[in-house]
Amino acid sequence: MDEERIQRERREQDENGARMRAGVLGFQYLDLRPIEQEMELIEDALSVQEMKKNYIIPLQRGSEYSPWQFGITTQTPQSFVREQEQRYHDQAMNIQFIMISNSAFRFMMTRYDPPVQVVYDDIKISKDGDSDTIAEVTETLRTVGSDEILDYLLIQADELGASDIHIENQRKNIRIRFRIDGVLHPVADLDKDRYRVIMGSLASRAGISTASTEPQSGHIQQEIEINGSTSLLNIRVESIPTLYGLDAVLRLFNFDQSMLNLNRLSLSPTELDNIKEIVSHPRGLALLVGPTGSGKSTTLYSILNELNNTSRKIITLEDPVEFGIDGISQIPIDSTNKQNFATGLRSILRLDPDVVMVGEIRDADTARTAIQASITGHLVLSSFHANSASAAFSRMIDLIGVNPIFSSAVRMVIAQRLVRRLDDSSKEEYTPDEATVKWVKEVLSDLPEEVEKPDLDNFKLWKPVSTSDSPFGYNGRIVLMEQLMMSEELQKYIRGDITETNTETIEATAKAQGMVTLLQAGVLAALDGRTTLEEVNRAI
Repeated sequence: MDEERIQRERREQDENGARMRAGVLGFQYLDLRPIEQEMELIEDALSVQEMKKNYIIPLQRGSEYSPWQFGITTQTPQSFVREQEQRYHDQAMNIQFIMISNSAFRFMMTRYDPPVQVVYDDIKISKDGDSDTIAEVTETLRTVGSDEILDYLLIQADELGASDIHIENQRKNIRIRFRIDGVLHPVADLDKDRYRVIMGSLASRAGISTASTEPQSGHIQQEIEINGSTSLLNIRVESIPTLYGLDAVLRLFNFDQSMLNLNRLSLSPTELDNIKEIVSHPRGLALLVGPTGSGKSTTLYSILNELNNTSRKIITLEDPVEFGIDGISQIPIDSTNKQNFATGLRSILRLDPDVVMVGEIRDADTARTAIQASITGHLVLSSFHANSASAAFSRMIDLIGVNPIFSSAVRMVIAQRLVRRLDDSSKEEYTPDEATVKWVKEVLSDLPEEVEKPDLDNFKLWKPVSTSDSPFGYNGRIVLMEQLMMSEELQKYIRGDITETNTETIEATAKAQGMVTLLQAGVLAALDGRTTLEEVNRAI
């Protein structure tokens, strides 16, 4: 699929979301695509700063016989809308607000405020943190203008597919690292002057203080343009004081709504069918578990996007909201201000939702409320802290006790990890040694019969080979997934019919009923040439 077609699909998805949102909120919707190139610019209605801050643009100048028209988006503050209504009413003028897409807004802003772009050298990631490369990036960061240095880091990180930017105080310098495909790579060593510039810009945008002696959380929304296409980057900022100064981690979420699709997660047909079958039911509880950076958010958002249509009301509780999806009501939970998921969940159940997503089940109160919601006509999706599906199942029983209601609520528990994908153009086949062959046979010895098993007496593995385009021999990541499907036998643990409810016995029961474990899924992926055993053991 070429880039132009991808952009068209993204734009179409955005327009459909805006159309849906307009219907929900009771606004007229306007597709600007046919006219946005030639539209008259009305530059005396609002300042550029007002437009950018409030996600609003003027569409039509008012007259004695027609109202002023303004285009708003799903991000336009309602307080600003009310202020404008009052302002125009006081001047005896009519005003009308029309819903446009975020894409249309961004395009029109490039006409109202054309970007001035300074081109700097791109950041390159080299193997083993090559000192020459780090020195080159460091020098580039010294030359980047004070106003653009944070933007430069964000754009470069996004271009490289980084999930996180780490800004770390060392005794003599400041280290910048990018996490790419789950692995941290040093990119620059900065002096204190540049650090103060970065942190000053970060603090003002994220709403944190550089003088704080407490950990802080913040959020930034940043529009970035790469190769002529514009996207909205959501950044979660976490900072903490250290011995030498304030460290910060910026987590980048560049979910494009059109890319949040279950079919794009590289799942097996069985895994995909299992998920679609579970979420097709109008009620029940589905749990997703895994460590930070395991792709849980992408999977959850992809499921929500699959369910998102005009016939369903979908509400989420998130801490924080990582990506905005048109047509879904997303509610941030600020745990630092003593808000909690349980209270929020009880509140939103009064809003007649069909589907509820709870960011994380952290306590027994939230667990019981989620379970109650799932048996009273709601499909509930959530995440839970555990290392495996069986461990999550066991910990949930420990959290809420023997609970017959839970047995009829939970329908699926998914555990997942992300591992680096081998670069197919450079990977190299090799014959494993005897110890490796023995270990692989042991891992796959109790693989369910319905799962196709390779010839374990004669198999090959692959290893990464470094190239100029792929210095580590990997290209992107793949999902490893273990799916525990609820069954009558597993329900016995929840009801108390089986008293020995530990992870090992639950996993054995689930495997006997066809579950492929994370480790087995990883080994099969390695045998298939998609990753390496080293990656599997690193992630699991």
